[in-house]
Amino acid sequence: MSLETIAGVEIALNEEGFVIDPNQWNEDVAVELARREGIDPLTDRHWEVIRFMRHEYETKGSGPSVRILGKTSGVSIKELYQLFPKGPAKLAAKIAGIPKPRGCI
Repeated sequence: MSLETIAGVEIALNEEGFVIDPNQWNEDVAVELARREGIDPLTDRHWEVIRFMRHEYETKGSGPSVRILGKTSGVSIKELYQLFPKGPAKLAAKIAGIPKPRGCI
């Protein structure tokens, strides 16, 4: 675990760079996390996926897999890979400030 100041907020990250406490997250933090992953700027479509990921986490206790994300978010799997090229579910979860979804390597 490491403590980092991201967008003016001191945040605990795990060894893979995921936010440990999703309550520390805000949209400014998301912008900085996305920048760190080479995504700049975050478009409306990015935000649609990020908000969907957070909603799924808040209601179900975990983020969706890429397969479920593609079927239920309103964003196709092809577009998900364009938006989040390093692995849509994992990268979107990281930017959304939630734990890595089950099944992600």
